[in-house]
Amino acid sequence: MNRTDDLGFHHRFVEGEPSGDGVTLLLLHGTGGDESDLIPLGQALAPRAAMLSPRGRVLENGMPRFFHRLAEGVFDQIDLREQTDKLVQFIEGAAKAYHLRKDRIVAVGYSNGANIASSVLLTHPSLLAAAVLFRPMVPFSPSKTLDLRDAKVFIAAGNRDTIVSPQETSRLVEIFENSGAVVTTFWHNGGHELGQDDLDAAERWVSEWREAQ
Repeated sequence: MNRTDDLGFHHRFVEGEPSGDGVTLLLLHGTGGDESDLIPLGQALAPRAAMLSPRGRVLENGMPRFFHRLAEGVFDQIDLREQTDKLVQFIEGAAKAYHLRKDRIVAVGYSNGANIASSVLLTHPSLLAAAVLFRPMVPFSPSKTLDLRDAKVFIAAGNRDTIVSPQETSRLVEIFENSGAVVTTFWHNGGHELGQDDLDAAERWVSEWREAQ
């Protein structure tokens, strides 16, 4: 397992095993997390895959995030665009540095990490092969219809989430589906925190996605 400050982000990289089929999980933590936060989750979802886990570049009251917000649920759109571009540059640089298959990079994000993963999908549709989004919100409303026909997306939402409403989840699903993405939605009977049922459903989805490739 390597830990490095190169490529514009503090990050960790775990090399995959030959039986991992060239899959890399891009692990994107929530507010207050870091580059180590989602490694165990990633290894539970796809034990033999490579793990690429950056730390968010901005701070909110000392807590790392991937972009600034103006208030709870109100995103700084200028910073979101800038930080999305920085993350895209990081993904492309890491793919070269670590000899990753760009057609096998799967984003796995929680909360703030899921939001920037959605932003990457909506701005660079061909960069990610798939995405697992835990408790995501709509990062922005696209001004035009996108082409996400090759995208596969798993969204895990909490039906008692006080941060992300069911309506917000439905709006994000609609944006993806209207752009041609194939979306699977899982509803956890709880709040913003993750449950074992979230992880089990996501693991099944990742396994099925890999078998279909």
